[in-house]
Amino acid sequence: MFIYLSKKIAIPNNTKLKCIGWNKDQGYIACGGDDGLLKVLKLEAGRDGKVKGLAAPSNLSMNQTLEGHNGQIQVVGWNESHQKLTSSDQYGLIIVWMLYKGSWYEEMINNRNKSVVKGMAWNADGQKICIVYEDGAVIVGSVDGNRIWGKELKNVMLSGVCWSPDSRLLLFSMATGEIHIYDGMGSFVSKMNIQCLTNTSQVARIISLQWYDGKHGLVELDAPSLMVCYENGRVQIMKSESDENPVLLDTGLTTVGCQWNHDGSILAIAGVLSDTTSHEKEANVVQFYSPFGELLRTLKVPGRQISACAWEGGSLRIALAVDSFIYFANIRPDYKWAYFANTVVYTYSKPDKTETDITFWNNRTGEKNTRHVNRLNAISSSSDHCVLAITLGDDHDQSYSLTLCNALGTTVDTKLISMEPSSVCMTPTTVFAASKDHFYVWYFRTAQTWTQVGSKPNRSANRKEQVYHVDDTPTGGVGLNGNTYSSKATNDPICSLAASEKILLIGRESGLIQLYSLPSITLTNRYNVNTKPYKMAINSNSTTVSVIGVTGLLLFIKLDGSSSDSGLMKMERKDVWDMKWADDNPDLFAMMEKTRMYIFRNMEPEEPILSAGYICSFKDLEIRAALLDEILRDPENPIDDYILDLEVKSLRDTRDLLEKVGMKDAMSFIDENPHPRLWRLLAEAAIEQLDLTTAESAYVRCKDYPGIQFVKKLQNIQDTKIQKAEVAAWFSRYDDAEKIFMDVDRRDLAISLRKRLGDWFRVLQLVKTGSGGNDSEMEEAWNNIGEYFVERHNYDEAVQFFEKSRNVTRLVQCYHALEDFSSLENVMDDIQPNDPLLSKMGNMFAAVGMGKQAVEAFVKANNVPEAVNTCIHLNQWHEAVELATKFNQPTQISSLLAKYAQHLLDENKIIQAIELYRKANHFLEAARLLNDLAKEETLKRSSPLRIKKLYVLSAFMVDEHLGSLRRIDKEKKGNRSSALMGLMGDGTSLGQTLVVDEAWRGAEAFHFFMLCQRQLYEGFVDAAMKTALNLRDYEDVLNAEDIYSILALASCANRAFGTCSKAFIKLESLEELTNEQREAYQELAMDIFIKQAPKDSRSNRSECASCETMIPDWLNACPSCQTKFPICIVTGRPIMDLTSAWQCENCKHRAYEQEITMRQNCPLCHLPIAL
Repeated sequence: MFIYLSKKIAIPNNTKLKCIGWNKDQGYIACGGDDGLLKVLKLEAGRDGKVKGLAAPSNLSMNQTLEGHNGQIQVVGWNESHQKLTSSDQYGLIIVWMLYKGSWYEEMINNRNKSVVKGMAWNADGQKICIVYEDGAVIVGSVDGNRIWGKELKNVMLSGVCWSPDSRLLLFSMATGEIHIYDGMGSFVSKMNIQCLTNTSQVARIISLQWYDGKHGLVELDAPSLMVCYENGRVQIMKSESDENPVLLDTGLTTVGCQWNHDGSILAIAGVLSDTTSHEKEANVVQFYSPFGELLRTLKVPGRQISACAWEGGSLRIALAVDSFIYFANIRPDYKWAYFANTVVYTYSKPDKTETDITFWNNRTGEKNTRHVNRLNAISSSSDHCVLAITLGDDHDQSYSLTLCNALGTTVDTKLISMEPSSVCMTPTTVFAASKDHFYVWYFRTAQTWTQVGSKPNRSANRKEQVYHVDDTPTGGVGLNGNTYSSKATNDPICSLAASEKILLIGRESGLIQLYSLPSITLTNRYNVNTKPYKMAINSNSTTVSVIGVTGLLLFIKLDGSSSDSGLMKMERKDVWDMKWADDNPDLFAMMEKTRMYIFRNMEPEEPILSAGYICSFKDLEIRAALLDEILRDPENPIDDYILDLEVKSLRDTRDLLEKVGMKDAMSFIDENPHPRLWRLLAEAAIEQLDLTTAESAYVRCKDYPGIQFVKKLQNIQDTKIQKAEVAAWFSRYDDAEKIFMDVDRRDLAISLRKRLGDWFRVLQLVKTGSGGNDSEMEEAWNNIGEYFVERHNYDEAVQFFEKSRNVTRLVQCYHALEDFSSLENVMDDIQPNDPLLSKMGNMFAAVGMGKQAVEAFVKANNVPEAVNTCIHLNQWHEAVELATKFNQPTQISSLLAKYAQHLLDENKIIQAIELYRKANHFLEAARLLNDLAKEETLKRSSPLRIKKLYVLSAFMVDEHLGSLRRIDKEKKGNRSSALMGLMGDGTSLGQTLVVDEAWRGAEAFHFFMLCQRQLYEGFVDAAMKTALNLRDYEDVLNAEDIYSILALASCANRAFGTCSKAFIKLESLEELTNEQREAYQELAMDIFIKQAPKDSRSNRSECASCETMIPDWLNACPSCQTKFPICIVTGRPIMDLTSAWQCENCKHRAYEQEITMRQNCPLCHLPIAL
């Protein structure tokens, strides 16, 4: 920050001032002094509007003397919430003043006539006032004048009072230097721990006791806000009334006043400084401290005795009461801001948030982007980027990062570092960050360097980050690794940085400036300026350095490489707070001195310009400045008026010469003061007058190649009016250019101009109104207008123009964006076959599940594989098979079918996979899955009927498979043997072959198993036993325990105990039985065969139809001739005479003809019986 005196107001009759108060909301200043003097003043800026901010001239809009006091005014206090002023004099008279119709009048008067008022304080919301008298009397009253409570404090002398921010506590300062804490109703709480008076023997008087209420937020979350200031210069700053570790200051002043600024970020301490060692004259000074005790600046004030100080509402000015004068000092804060690429970057904090807001405001487009960080340490910019030095984490776990951002506030690159960056600067390729004793070099990468193709890699991109200690003397070698830091501290900390592409400057608090050459980081020279460098800047060719000291002294150093000479130039300026070198002229710079901007050329100043802006850029003889004071009053709504564009005197003079004198004199002046911007201005004026020779010469001088080409273009045009039209277009006066073209009947040139501008609406108007247009131009205009609406996502309007231009491609895209698929389907009819657009349309239809339309589009585009894929993805397998068959795509359908089926199996969707294979005519795969599913159900002991159905379905699938092979064989005119050979040669695995061979075996097993049980329940025990005997052939399908259990049961019921005995022997020998089960069967067999001999009671015999041998009627094969007999699926008996047997046409199983006559369906496959 920088402070300088800006204005002085004299009080009439040389009346000395005692106190001063500044209303922070309304801007009124109250000052009180001897002989009852009480005045209310108000400073307001002029209304001309040309100069804004602190630079605007201010005048007294109010200067009212308030009558009512006779003695010296001791205390003045403002109630900003209710626009009231309270004052008290040495006789104890208190007056409350109110504003009425622009003037101040007495509202209330109170005179206790016993003691002197030593302090008055309003609470934070202005509802209560506390008045303390020297004799210990305390009165708390309301804003409307009612007394709330009063108290007499015994044996104490009071000197001041202060409310806590929440109005729950009252702090009373005693004449002895103590501070007592009371609650809001006057009950004693405790004494404050005063630590700043240690090592002092004398009693110190408290001058000021103030507690910042936090209304505008805190600098940091734990920033101290309670201040106690003593007359001997000792100050204690605390976080709360019970803070055990306060900030302690010894200012060395005899203090007279102390005040927080509006947001608690700066503490101003006013007093008298006397140097006892040199016996110099005492000086009035104001010292400015941070809440953490860091001395920011010291301001010397003329006069004999300073008596009080008061801050303005925005903390940009401070009023000082000195003798019979009021001095005003302007404050230029150290805003954390930067400017690059037409973007102002500024930071601020909201009262209700602890984080810092960083706003990137593009003043050209008005676009504004904000990002939030924990705490911002420093900021710098160069070229198209800025770097943010950010503190991450909290106080206990802190880390730091350097974040590179573009003009939108988007992070481009970032680097985590371990040191705390207090200063930062950058060049287009490198960032330099410094703590108190180290500096860090980071070669960052941008999007441009990452995407360079075919060019040499950026040298800086291959360098590693380095850290250097400020006391070291690097000679171009490698420094410490980027994460390694020296542990030694320095006695002379770093306070500022500056860098160009050639050199790096590091300023230290002693005034020493170290010069390093880049990119080697070699220490080449040291300079001493005998003042702490506040800001440093390097001119465009790195030959001169400007240094602004903490006192506002501007110095210049000539970098001639000589170490013997100090390098300091004789040029000096005082009260300077900002400075900027021109980007294109090493001898040109602008600086801010108080409220004036000076432009220097070769160290010679031009006439100053009133301004309070912070200089953003200086290029082409134009200076851009930002009124950050005004921007930060309402940081969320910046306006363009807060950006100032100022011209150098030579530019203004050249403009005046061209307007008022003539081209020749202007050219002579520019020859004497050459600059590319002036030559360009001359060229523009010459072109306006069609002085093409002068224009070409001027463009050559300023190296403007497009300008030279434009002049040559004008020289080839013979018509003067057309030349004027081209000049108007060159200067962006397009309407004027079009009017001239139309006046000379050159509609074609007007249309061409509007085409170059992209103003297709006007092109369409010109084509329609004239006869020079044609259909191609009309279609081009319609197309481009359609594109205009597409860019703005207004597809309804775009469709209308694309329809007119018959642009089918863009129509399809618009209909798709509008989800108008019916119109999209209509458009497909108008597109020629094999058009690539059809495939795109197919994908559009497929994406929304419109399979029919998608297939139609793909087929029309001759992209059958994609059509098949679409059917498969939409689960339209029948259509996929038809397409694959129709267009001969068997390989594709097989592979995709296998993938999809595997997907279903992975999700355990077996039924869906079976259905998929069935629909796709892969019957054998479906049969295999059904077979596996039936086996799983058997293990689960599911219903036999369900398991039979699964086996029957599996058998049907096998039959379908064999049928399809026969059809294929028939088409190939083969025979049965070739069809069977085709079965084995059609990629069929061994497992699939087994499925084919034993298709009906599982169904037979469970059919006879259920038939046996039904016969048992119906009482046909002999038939049940014969059926159960057949089950022995199905041990691979049925559970062996079930087979022999039902056989034992049926034979026992049929009194065939021999068969029953064999069944029990088989049961007892089963390996899968547990010991308990085996013992149970043994006990049951014992119970049966103790009573019954193991012999069959009867045995019926039948004659074998082949060999005429008599055999038991339950055998399914003749022991003599080995003839196998089919089993009747109705009764379970063997059919020895096939002449009387019936055969199912579907499953090919047999039954006795007399048994089947009364049935309508086959008992095994359940298909209808054909009559």
